[in-house]
Amino acid sequence: MPPEPKKAARCLKQFQATQIMTEVFITDIPNKLRAKRVSNRLQSENAAWKINFDFNETSLPYPCGHTILRVEGKPIDSDKILAIVIEQGFACEMLADKICAQKG
Repeated sequence: MPPEPKKAARCLKQFQATQIMTEVFITDIPNKLRAKRVSNRLQSENAAWKINFDFNETSLPYPCGHTILRVEGKPIDSDKILAIVIEQGFACEMLADKICAQKG
C-alpha cells in the first residue's frame, strides 16, 4: 500500500534536507565580474552553498550561448536561486535533465 501523500511529502523533505544536492542553471551572465556580484548575493542567502560558473558557451545569444551556474549544498531552493539571478538583471532557467542517445 503506498504511503499517505502527507507522509510521503514529509519523508521526501527529510531526505532532501540530509542530501547534498547539485542544481545546474543556464544564465546570460556575461563575465566573471558580474558573476561575482551574483555569487555574493547567492552566498548572502546561504553561505554553505558552493557556487561556480562556466563561461565556455557565451559566444552565441542566450539561450544557445549561455553561462552555466552550478550550486551545490543542502538544501537547495531552486526557486530562490532563480529569483535572485533574475532580480540581479539576468535571465536564468534550470538546465533540463535530458539523456541524449548516441547514434551508432
